[in-house]
Amino acid sequence: MTSVGGLPVRRWRPSPSGEVVQLTFGAGSENQELLKNYQKWRIECPEISADLQPSSVLGLLQAGYHGVLRSRDPHGSKVLIYRIGQWDPSVFTAYDVFRVSLITSELIVKEIETQRNGVKAIFDLQGWRFAHAFQISPAVAKKIAAVLTDSFPLKVRGIHLINEPLFFHPVFALIKPFLTEKIKQRVHMHGSNYLQSLTEHFPVSILPQEYGGEEVSIEELAKEWTDFITASSDYLKSISLVA
Repeated sequence: MTSVGGLPVRRWRPSPSGEVVQLTFGAGSENQELLKNYQKWRIECPEISADLQPSSVLGLLQAGYHGVLRSRDPHGSKVLIYRIGQWDPSVFTAYDVFRVSLITSELIVKEIETQRNGVKAIFDLQGWRFAHAFQISPAVAKKIAAVLTDSFPLKVRGIHLINEPLFFHPVFALIKPFLTEKIKQRVHMHGSNYLQSLTEHFPVSILPQEYGGEEVSIEELAKEWTDFITASSDYLKSISLVA
């Protein structure tokens, strides 16, 4: 680790797609504030952020809960997919689930193009149950919203919900007050007949087959990303707050 202007800059590393990447928070006052907020958030939320080693969420990853598309969207954003139906709430808590997002964020924030163009997330809520809803307390909602708004140096360019059941809406209503107006405007609910509306935001050429796309299956994408996370375990251990 080196530093610029007293701020940490991680060494150059290749991303899964071969891009040359670098993590830097820069020297501007806004970036310094982001860094300060993120460090504060990590200290205040050890149940999510202390242990970023893949072993802490390996079962969730191996279940195919999370994948990252091979190609960016037309605006250069990285596209992440989460499948709620692959989350067993009797085994993994909401904190474990959010840790998966944090691990991915820590890896892709090193990509210069991702720093510039941010991320978009697709949440497939097929299989959402009351057992999932009971995991989202006001305290959890507030911690999740903090990272979405002002505690992580990744721009959230869009949040797309598909297959959301009616009883998901009270959970979203719990999170919504903690979100900025800008983030609220970037949330899109597509319902179960999502194919047409989803492809208005993402070309079929980059979407997995299960979501009306022409890419490989989400299972294959999830395995690819799980393998990349596992291969990054030394780096993730180095930024964990626990040994």
